[in-house]
Amino acid sequence: MEGDVSKEEDCKQLIHAAIQQFQTIHVLINNAGISMRALFADLDVNVLQQLMDVNFWGAVYCTKYAIPYLLKEKGSILSVNSIAGIKGLPGRTGYSASKFALNGFMESLRIENIKTGLHVGVIFPGYTASNIRNTALNKEGREQGETPFDESKLMPAETVAGYMVDMVKQRKRSVILTTQGKLLTWLNKVIPSFLDKMVYRTISKEKDSPFK
Repeated sequence: MEGDVSKEEDCKQLIHAAIQQFQTIHVLINNAGISMRALFADLDVNVLQQLMDVNFWGAVYCTKYAIPYLLKEKGSILSVNSIAGIKGLPGRTGYSASKFALNGFMESLRIENIKTGLHVGVIFPGYTASNIRNTALNKEGREQGETPFDESKLMPAETVAGYMVDMVKQRKRSVILTTQGKLLTWLNKVIPSFLDKMVYRTISKEKDSPFK
């Protein structure tokens, strides 16, 4: 069925439809997400609300209604995060905020369920070929309609899906896919101020960057 994950009732009905057809749930993948591209000083705060509603609350709603079945099956919950959930990215305040919130939610959920047998995992793919940049919101909350990258050179979504299957099979808690992502995570721990400047320079060079 189709639904809007930013609406709690839609998420409830989605899980209900799955139960009606399959009687139970073994794996829940929280993958729905939207992005943005604008300076915080310029944007309408409703843009951040939309990002949180989809990227964070969508995962919370689906998890809430699926978790009774997942606990019964000792199943898996996986959430697709981002390097923006490890390092705040300029021009993407709402996106980073939603991904940091999602990471905190999943980490807390994992610890709560140490003794239940529930598997809770988070994957950090890095840039993946998809429509997310075309539908990213601008400062007015409208879709920007284009991507600053050559999508053909980015990681295919099928590759990310393969890693997620492995995460479920091996019940891994966290996977950072790219060398760039792993390096960024390490640099953020040891020289965060230097990394701030690197991230600023990198994003300022993007096509139609909101800042220079």
